[in-house]
Parts: sequence; structure tokens; C-alpha cells
Amino acid sequence: MYRKIMDFLETWKENEHRKHLILQGARQVGKTYSILEFGRTHYENVVYFNFETNPKLNETFEEDISPDYLIAILSHIAGQTIVKEKTLIVFDEVQLCERALTSLKYFCEDAPDYHIIVAGSLLGVAVNRAKFSFPVGKVDMKTLYPMDMEEFLLALGEDDLVERIKKCFNTDTPLPSALHDAAMKRYRQYLVVGGMPECVMQFAETKDYILVRHTQDTILASYLNDMSKYNNLNEIKKTRLAYDNITVQLSKKNTRFQYKLIKKGGGLLNLKMRLNGFAYQVLWRRFTRWSRLESLWKTIVILMRSRFMYQIWDFFALRKI
Repeated sequence: MYRKIMDFLETWKENEHRKHLILQGARQVGKTYSILEFGRTHYENVVYFNFETNPKLNETFEEDISPDYLIAILSHIAGQTIVKEKTLIVFDEVQLCERALTSLKYFCEDAPDYHIIVAGSLLGVAVNRAKFSFPVGKVDMKTLYPMDMEEFLLALGEDDLVERIKKCFNTDTPLPSALHDAAMKRYRQYLVVGGMPECVMQFAETKDYILVRHTQDTILASYLNDMSKYNNLNEIKKTRLAYDNITVQLSKKNTRFQYKLIKKGGGLLNLKMRLNGFAYQVLWRRFTRWSRLESLWKTIVILMRSRFMYQIWDFFALRKI
């Protein structure tokens, strides 16, 4: 399936001032697939290292993080020769190894000709920093979101419809009635299916909403389990309470996420939640602005271009409203 991140990765590869790249994002949004597909089509070979499936890698980085040492060891582990500018080095689940992230600083300073992309969950990369510093200023960073409306349409083979929507948007002319109806049908399907690549792929192949719903529930369960990894026992219940209240509160006219509504007596200071109420306000204001647009096909184009669609997916499509 086509992902817009491919265009960014191509530009990153050709940039003379390129730094090693951290591709972050929520789980199951397609980070690993996108990186490996990009490496397969743009490099002579790809060496892939997963810190979750191969815990021994952590020991390698604990011993030494100088590029000269690591390249020799990593080549041996992968069974492939790592060549500057011709081999893509991929570190996956990098949030499990702080030293691997720190090593990017020294790759940037001492070995910038190696092409390295690391992937990790957004929460893990942000939170899992107990001992070693983040390579500030030594890496490029990009966040991958779930598939937007345009990617959804392309996955369903609606290339011509995408082009017509763009053309009408750019010329400020209405879509023909038949195409408008087709676009609205796909838009409603997108609201149900969401943008998680696995769900979109299953829907494109089977059109089975029950199968998609099962996959959504599975992803939601994994999200909840992932939250627990980064909280102590006292905060897990608070995190779950806050998460369960997101759709309840944002589905009302109130445009602010209020901690006091989560639990009686549970103000901000008592709950001590790691939530950013301002982000939810921005999200909800954009959502209500979309809903007031007179032309729904313009809403579709805005959703295509919006980086906030992933938040609507997280807060609405994954929940049983």
C-alpha cells in the first residue's frame, strides 16, 4: 500500500545535510513496513535489527557505541557487509535500548555517510530515558501517523477519484453528483475502518466489517497494555480512567478535557496524569470546524492533508462509541 512517508524518505536520502533518522509513532501505524519497503526499493541491501526479538543486541551497545566498533559487530550479526550510502541500517523497537539512541550522536559526528533509520513507539522513545541523554541536534525526526483519507482511497484503488477531488478543490468547483456520492460512501467507510494499515488492508481485501472490528479491538488492547509498561502500579488505573474518558468528554459540546470529570475529587493535582489538555482542545476545535463546512467533499480533502486525523482515529475509531 502507498504511504506518503515514502516521499519524505526519498527526500531524506538525497539530502546532503541528512542526519540519521528517528521514525516515531504509535504502534501498528506501519513504521517497520514503510522503512523496510523503502530500503528494499532504494538501497542495495538492508540490515535489520530488532531490540525486542534480539535482546543480545543491548549487550553489544553496552560494550561500545563508537561507529567503528558497531559497524563491524553489526555486519557480523546480520551476515551482510554494511557499505556506506549503499546499505540501509534499521534499528527497530529502539525505545528498548537507550544506548542505541545515544549512539546516533556519534554516528552523526564520526560516520555521517552511513544511512541509519531507527523506529520506535512514540510513547517509549519519549519516556524511556533513565540513564543516557537523547542525541539532541544530531538526528532528524519524523512522526508517522495512521493512513489518512487519501491513502485510504488509494488503497481501495480509487486513484481517479483522488485526482478529481484534488482538481475540484484546486479550482474551487463542485464534484459531479455521481463522484460526490462515491466520495461520501468512501468517507463513511473510512470513519468506520479508520487508518490503521492492517485494518485498511483487510477491508480492501474482504470488505468484512466484523473482521476489521476484531482487528481494531486487538490493537486497542495492545495500546492499553503498552500504556501500563510506562506507568507504575499506582498510575495504571489513573491512566485507564483518563483514556476511557477521552471519547466521553470530547463527544459533548464542552471543548476542554476536564480532569474533575474523570472521577469525583480527581483534579489535575490529584490524578497527576501525563495528558496534554491543550492538544485535545486543538483536536476538537479542528473537528468541529470540519463538521461545519458547507461542502463535505472539501472536508474529505482537508482530512487528506491533516496530520491530526490520527488523533481522531485514536480517540474515536478505536473506541466503541
